[in-house]
Amino acid sequence: MNESVFQTKDDKQLVYIPDKCIGCGTCIMACPKESLVIGSVGAITRGLIDQDFLENNRDTCNVCGMCTKVCPTGALEMRLDGNPVKDETYLCGALKPTTVNDDCVHCGLCEQVCPQECITVKWRLANDGSTSVEGETIIDKESCVHCGWCEAVCPVNAITVEKPFAGEWKTDEDVCQTCRTCIDVCPCNAIFARKWGPGERVEKITQRPDACIYCGACAISCPVDAITVTKNAIVPEMSKKKPYEKKITGIPTPRPTQTSTLVTDEDACLGCGNCVIVCPVNASSDPYLASGHLNELDSKPLLEVLNGVITVYNHELCGNCGSCVMICPVNAISLTKKEVE
Repeated sequence: MNESVFQTKDDKQLVYIPDKCIGCGTCIMACPKESLVIGSVGAITRGLIDQDFLENNRDTCNVCGMCTKVCPTGALEMRLDGNPVKDETYLCGALKPTTVNDDCVHCGLCEQVCPQECITVKWRLANDGSTSVEGETIIDKESCVHCGWCEAVCPVNAITVEKPFAGEWKTDEDVCQTCRTCIDVCPCNAIFARKWGPGERVEKITQRPDACIYCGACAISCPVDAITVTKNAIVPEMSKKKPYEKKITGIPTPRPTQTSTLVTDEDACLGCGNCVIVCPVNASSDPYLASGHLNELDSKPLLEVLNGVITVYNHELCGNCGSCVMICPVNAISLTKKEVE
């Protein structure tokens, strides 16, 4: 598993493990020095740019470890003399592991619904003449994000899950452009777009409250700031958790830093305008643009086709979702890492 040493001080090390990171931004809320930077969560999750969710400013980080205390997945780790520290003063240490008891019938429902694919069910037909199933249900506790899907679908209540956070999730229907970045980013499959029938109106995106861990990854990734996630409490009986709750509860997940920038290839561009229409920042400026009225609107804040090729008007408005990159038929637009000051 890849890891990066963010900072070293005396016998302490702050280590980042990207494979465990879900891009939730809880750590940046806790950092007293504002040393941590998070960005491009949507594009990274979609595999459109090769970089990590988190960066660290070594000039300001003093290895206080507050970020590691509140990380729900153990992606940020404090090490003393090279050994990981994970006791009950750390959220991921206090969080009870997801367990399965002897009532399990090894039906495999939990394995099918797990959004992190961290459950393996091994089963066989009983060898005693009965119509029963024998086997083993194995949960990879290092990969589990405690979403609760397995517990919810278990027909015999054999699985127990403890959530890391309680909270509140809101979306602004007038702002949301249904770009589906939040759906792709959510580590819990807690956000989806409803199917609808003829003449039926449904909300643009819908939350599954029982699956949500209120991490804030969806809010961090939303390119138009249409989602608000507020943590209300740290759920586990974490030792000395009050100071950390003061840092991360009662306030919305902060906006990310722009850590990538758009690059265009004029020679490859066909001038089709698909990227201009699909861009959620563009679409939020005028609903008719999202409906395909490309040439009837003069003002586009972020992307526009000029003289037959794509042009970026204002890089600073980009939400780094990568929707334009995904729709381009000739790979004429891409994202590249931006140096963060």
